[in-house]
Amino acid sequence: MKRRIFGVETEYGLTCASTRGEQSPIDADLAARYLFKVLIDSGRSSNVYWRNGGRVYLDVGSHPEYATAECDRVSDLLVQDRAGDRILTEMASAGNEYLANDGIAGKLHLFRNNEDAQGTSFGCHENYLMRRNRHFRDIADALVSFFVTRQILTGAGHIHREGVPRLGYSVRAWHMDDAVSSATTRTRPIINTRDEPLADASEYRRLHVIVGDTNVSESAKALKIVMTDLCLAAIENGVRIADLALADPLNDIRRIDEKVGNNPVLTLKDGREMDTVTLQRQWRERVLNHVDLSTAPALIPAMVDLWGRGLDAVESQDYTSVETELDWAIKHRFLTRACERHGFSLTDPRIARMDLAYHDITDRVVSKMESAGLMKRLTDPREVEEATQTPPKTTRAHLRGQVVEAAERYHRDVSVDWLHVRLNEAGATGITLSDPFAKTDERIDNLLEQMSQPSDPTPGVFA
Repeated sequence: MKRRIFGVETEYGLTCASTRGEQSPIDADLAARYLFKVLIDSGRSSNVYWRNGGRVYLDVGSHPEYATAECDRVSDLLVQDRAGDRILTEMASAGNEYLANDGIAGKLHLFRNNEDAQGTSFGCHENYLMRRNRHFRDIADALVSFFVTRQILTGAGHIHREGVPRLGYSVRAWHMDDAVSSATTRTRPIINTRDEPLADASEYRRLHVIVGDTNVSESAKALKIVMTDLCLAAIENGVRIADLALADPLNDIRRIDEKVGNNPVLTLKDGREMDTVTLQRQWRERVLNHVDLSTAPALIPAMVDLWGRGLDAVESQDYTSVETELDWAIKHRFLTRACERHGFSLTDPRIARMDLAYHDITDRVVSKMESAGLMKRLTDPREVEEATQTPPKTTRAHLRGQVVEAAERYHRDVSVDWLHVRLNEAGATGITLSDPFAKTDERIDNLLEQMSQPSDPTPGVFA
């Protein structure tokens, strides 16, 4: 398999819960200020490129967001994504101290979910670097069927409260407004076509996927990335996919989500009919016929196996083979057993609290489930801890991370973004890092040497 750059941007839900059992003492906007106060007070901002190559910032709607560094290995991406949880959890702990010092009886909570209590959606966006292809729009149109049906494996699970209460696959399914477009928030598409490669535009473009749920399970995160990467690799190897396009993808994405175990028959553009599992099997079979996995890291064939087991589970409605790996299956077991044990219904407020607790990264329910064997863990905690400060070693992120680390160590003022770095001093010129696969660069070596030389001891500022 060829190397590919990928990354994930996760928007977190944020609230401040009263520690006295009352209504929240502050609104989301003020909660966000307390969350980012530790950065502001250290002379930084609410938009920071971290020394691990990633980015922490405050997005619209008072949503903290963490974007992973560029990765070319799924194992690195899992570690970097989990490192984002650690970074934000530590920021929340600092924010709680500020709250206490100001006499506010509250605690900050951060959630890896996709909808707040008012029904407002926020996302988890995936990015995949692709070789530039003049037929990109045709490829994107055909890929929609993959993303529409992928939810039966990678959905995070949510409770439908209208009509008969039931667990569905993906809450994001109900917030998609278009199949393919250049919009992002006003009319959310499944695939965003804005041409912003953050690399050499003559060679590359970026596939920006908006439809995915924010996964909690590391297996579901890995599966989401591996499936998509393999589909893109098969397309680049010449696989035929146009015949898998759906006639009405926006209607289908909602029909599939009606309840866990649902496997509706879908109509393709050419008039054929195919149930959801069969359509996903078509994608999987074509991938396996066009991609050589013989030299792939062990995680890749493991996810291909989970892809098949997940489809079998949906078809048979026996979820035991995936109930520690796929979010919706974990949640199905978790909530169903609680209802059976205590006589709750899915509309019970206590079930709603359990559902929310599943996504809460500040109360570490996930870590407890992993320790109890109720959720499979793929990352090493020591590697996650290291990844809060260290970028992936095999991509451009390594260069960016070195610059940020040097700026902090030597108190130098730099401007950094995904594509550029610049020392903010008279006569300094910016450096454009147009190759996302490059882990070495003589210009960066020279810049690091320059930054290590004595200068005015002013705090580093990161743009």
